Amino acid sequence: MRTLLVATTNPGKLREIRHVMSGVPVQLVGLGDLPPLEEPEETGATFEHNARLKAHYYSDRSGLWTVAEDSGLVIDALGGDPGVKSARFLHPDATYPQRFAEIYRRLSEHPDLRRTARFVAALASVDRGQVVYETRGIVEGEITDAPRGSGGFGYDPIFLYLPYGRTLAEVSDADKVAVAHRGIAFRNFARWIREQSSTDVFSEER
Repeated sequence: MRTLLVATTNPGKLREIRHVMSGVPVQLVGLGDLPPLEEPEETGATFEHNARLKAHYYSDRSGLWTVAEDSGLVIDALGGDPGVKSARFLHPDATYPQRFAEIYRRLSEHPDLRRTARFVAALASVDRGQVVYETRGIVEGEITDAPRGSGGFGYDPIFLYLPYGRTLAEVSDADKVAVAHRGIAFRNFARWIREQSSTDVFSEER
């Protein structure tokens, strides 16, 4: 069984990914299982670019088959912000309540625009210097009038998933992963791994 590095230090993300990848014939490790590595600068203009950048970076430095994702919240009324800068919106050390407050401030300047939004996750997997798989997951929703819920993480409390009638912070982890962007992307990846399980993708030596 090959080892697969999931290139994240975010415990919430890792928890979701482990749930989705349960039963896949790989041994998952996170960045927290390795000696500390300096984070790469995420200079990409798209989620896909940043996912590839991170996957290459951590695979090169760890020597491991690696999967990385870049994700964020895209709000139509804000021209797509915070977008690829979601994790660094305002500034890298800003709290999510501070980010929520800034989003609501900016939305208040456009009261006539719909609050449609989506979470986007781009995934890239790199093995031996090559991108071997890429996919994308998207979930559509709206921005709430105020944060709701204490579950999830990141922007979940302000993202209303209309079929549930609740924010992604108001639902169980299982219900969130069933519909959310990261769950979609990693289910696609898990399906691909299962399809490749008898090929040289799982060979330690090629």
